[in-house]
Amino acid sequence: MVPLDPLFVLVGVPAAMLYGVAKGGFGGAVAILAVPLMALVMPPSQAAAILLPVLVVMDMVVVYSYRGQFDRLALRLLIPGALLGLLAGYLLADAVNDAMMRLLVGVVALAFGLQSLLGWLSSLGKEHNRTAATLIGALSGFTSFSIHAGGPPFAMYLLPKRLPPLIYAGTGGLFFALVNLIKLPAYYALGQFGTDNLWYSLALVPVAPVGVLLGRKLVQMSNPEVYYRIISAFLVVVGIKLIFDGYQGF
Repeated sequence: MVPLDPLFVLVGVPAAMLYGVAKGGFGGAVAILAVPLMALVMPPSQAAAILLPVLVVMDMVVVYSYRGQFDRLALRLLIPGALLGLLAGYLLADAVNDAMMRLLVGVVALAFGLQSLLGWLSSLGKEHNRTAATLIGALSGFTSFSIHAGGPPFAMYLLPKRLPPLIYAGTGGLFFALVNLIKLPAYYALGQFGTDNLWYSLALVPVAPVGVLLGRKLVQMSNPEVYYRIISAFLVVVGIKLIFDGYQGF
């Protein structure tokens, strides 16, 4: 067993808790901040690899916790695009420019979060659209594979639908459970799961259900209007963070 670095514990536990609360449905887009937090003490690629098995455990808790609470049509429209995005992420794993992707996702997340908070173009995007769902699903799958940033694109598509908070959270839980399961063998094929990383993942697993259940509790306590404003505010924060990270990467 690899001894745990105290610095890893200092950032890894809060990062896993943050991701768990987000996966539980409360402010889902803010989960992207977990990788940058862990990247304070390790390479971002290692942080992403360590988090992935923990995310799969979280997904199991989310799927069980929100069983029967999801938008079937949204999943049917988003998943095909997500599969294409995951395939592209795997094939381009050695060539993708993380900085440019962070900038792209950051700009779109910031713009969408601001328009949602300020009520711009509020009548757009309320109805499901196959073309938009396929494109956004592909972007979500691609960015999820590359930098665990699939949350903002997913939120961009689903937020305007104004689903009940529990349905919104359950739909996101099922969507990313599938995405993360597909990422596991792909990450393994790319050599991301060394012994050290797996030990670190195992150390964070106990935090997973605690964070998810706390997130679900917060969703249950939330007023729908307040809930969606919180998610929109997190999109703005995440957008600014990703733009800053992308700019720093050049």
